[in-house]
Amino acid sequence: MVWPFQPKFRKQIARIEITGAIASATRKRVLEALKTVEEKKFPALLLRIDSPGGTVGDSQEIYSALKRLREKLKIVASFGNISASGGVYIGMGAQHIMANPGTITGSIGVILRGNNLERLLQKIGVSFKVIKSGPYKDILAFDRELTEQEQNILQELIDTSYQQFVETVAQARSLEVETVRSFADGRIFTGQQALGLGIVDQLGTEEDARRWTAELVGLDPEKTPVYTLEERKPLLSRILPGSRQTSSRVGTSLNWLEFEVSTSGLPLWLYRP
Repeated sequence: MVWPFQPKFRKQIARIEITGAIASATRKRVLEALKTVEEKKFPALLLRIDSPGGTVGDSQEIYSALKRLREKLKIVASFGNISASGGVYIGMGAQHIMANPGTITGSIGVILRGNNLERLLQKIGVSFKVIKSGPYKDILAFDRELTEQEQNILQELIDTSYQQFVETVAQARSLEVETVRSFADGRIFTGQQALGLGIVDQLGTEEDARRWTAELVGLDPEKTPVYTLEERKPLLSRILPGSRQTSSRVGTSLNWLEFEVSTSGLPLWLYRP
């Protein structure tokens, strides 16, 4: 069936917002939104990113979907307050990137954290008996220290993930790998510094990015509307507008706690201040 209002979308700019830590829920929502953008044949997409990054696999899947979609339309990424680590990686899926001069970006690198509670468990008299099929099956177990061999295994994993990140940035921004490596040491920098490094193309607000997006596809920036594809709000938030702020704060805290627990022991493209 042909969508009857298809032509109207060809005169609009699609907008998708990525906020907070990137995990499976973000990936599912964004991939569905990108599919809608393609189906409705929008000429361009404005991707607003305000995220410290997140899980490696989810960031890679969003990036890959953007890379495929940009063969059919123009994509402009707008970096907000923060677009770091996995947020940068996702931005590499756009043809063009704009950031505020004070945007916190960078943090190109990989981090993996585990918890060692061995001394605490000894104090309270708790120990574990482990039966395993191989010497590394319980790598990063919280009841003991890492062995030297385990540290080497994990470091190799981190180095491989890091190389993938560096090569993606180099390819997307037409930079030499060694050039990217020179500033991809986990440091953060401002949008203005990112411009000098070649990570972004221009400095400006989201409104500037919207106007730029319209111009790229020959639309009038003064008249072109933006169609935001967003997650449907919970019923309570829609019925009781006053509850939105409170539920948003609680939801954000719970989501971050869930993210911390679910990603313990995983390599992350995440800026941790």
